[in-house]
Amino acid sequence: MKTTTKKAKLIKIDPRFERVAADYTGDPSVKRGRMFSSENVLSVNGKIFAMLNKGRFVLKLPKERVDQLVSQRLGLNWGPGPRRLMKEWVAIESTKPSWVELAREAYEFVKEPRS
Repeated sequence: MKTTTKKAKLIKIDPRFERVAADYTGDPSVKRGRMFSSENVLSVNGKIFAMLNKGRFVLKLPKERVDQLVSQRLGLNWGPGPRRLMKEWVAIESTKPSWVELAREAYEFVKEPRS
């Protein structure tokens, strides 16, 4: 994992996340920023769909998909605090399944307007 400095702050660069981010380079609706103490956040139309948080790849997916990934032991329920798990968020700690494919699922889920 490489590191770089930005405004005198050390930022970790994860090549796996960079591959995900590269998929959205040409999409003007996708922005890269920071939130939840993470420097690596991807959002579509202002809504976060993927981020790297404390070394984990975190995604917003439908609750049913989150439950499936957790039951298959491919992910963990995630929340911004230890007692604040969010039903539509999952943290992936491995590279199986593909981060790029999961990010596409999250992008599609988040970009669609919901009532």
